[in-house]
Amino acid sequence: MGIGSFLLEEDWLGADSHTWRKADCLLRDVRLVIRVLIVFLFAASFSVADCVAQAVPSGPSETSSGGTSASPDGDQSPNQRVVLKVGDLQITQEQFETYIGDLEAQQGPADLSRKKLGDNYASLLMLSQQAVANHLDSSPEVIRQLAIDRTQILSNAEFARLKAAAKPTPAQINEYYDAHLDDYDVVQLRRVFIFKKGPGHEKGVNPEDAKPLAEAIRQAYASGSDPTKLVKDPDTVVFDGSPITFQHDEMPAAMEKVAFAMHKDGEWTELADDPSTLVLMQLVSRSRRSLSEMTPQIEKKLQAQNLKKELDSLKKNTGIWMDEEYFASHAPIPIPNAEPEGSGQSKSNK
Repeated sequence: MGIGSFLLEEDWLGADSHTWRKADCLLRDVRLVIRVLIVFLFAASFSVADCVAQAVPSGPSETSSGGTSASPDGDQSPNQRVVLKVGDLQITQEQFETYIGDLEAQQGPADLSRKKLGDNYASLLMLSQQAVANHLDSSPEVIRQLAIDRTQILSNAEFARLKAAAKPTPAQINEYYDAHLDDYDVVQLRRVFIFKKGPGHEKGVNPEDAKPLAEAIRQAYASGSDPTKLVKDPDTVVFDGSPITFQHDEMPAAMEKVAFAMHKDGEWTELADDPSTLVLMQLVSRSRRSLSEMTPQIEKKLQAQNLKKELDSLKKNTGIWMDEEYFASHAPIPIPNAEPEGSGQSKSNK
């Protein structure tokens, strides 16, 4: 997880679904980093002997009845079966599979064999142990990187806590729904486009025939007959194949204003009439989305608003100051040191 990932958390405050998917991925990554980074933190904080003390014993543990927890066929349970050893450190099947599950949660399904995943994990542990043996855990560069990771993890954890606390109650969702009923109205519309002949557009009906044809089409729909039979050239008149459903903010502003001004099912109106086109629009039906339908959307919206309010308050109370001249610059930020190479985590390594 890089330094810039907190910016993704700020982006979550937008109401669109894309930023919500990013927020869910972000919180999933928080759990991943906390688990995987424990491996490095233990390696950097304790000696190998301390790690062994934390590891699963090589022999079977006793149950309260004096026996082992082995299954009837003699196989050990996943939390006891040791599947990997790196020096004196032992990794159980459960620990290894948890690691792989976390890795796949971050990167997607692994396309490596189990053996290759085991090799990569062994290399990770081996190199972390060797780093401690060579006292790299006390080098300024590693200390700085660990401090950055710690800050990032803590900030993400606090963001997750704030997000959970910002979740609205059912009563708040219901109150918001009742106060914005018109926002949840939906209309089913049918449109008819009649193209007129004129300079630059030779295909179409004669301009004087457009309105009579429009009236005939309206009458055909009203009587239940087929309006397409009134059209000699299908390129001159275009019908919606079936009614289209819209809610607020899903149409151009001019079309939305006209559509939601209609209230009677079957009502027709002229949406546009210019030298090239006559556009008719019919209100097929009008309804309102229920509270249960809108609850997920309202919940996310209120949660984002509550979270933004809390973050704004924190920023104000914390007393953040920035050098406006420095941060206004568009010059690239100089990077003194390149990030060290990974230890074989790439999915592409077969």
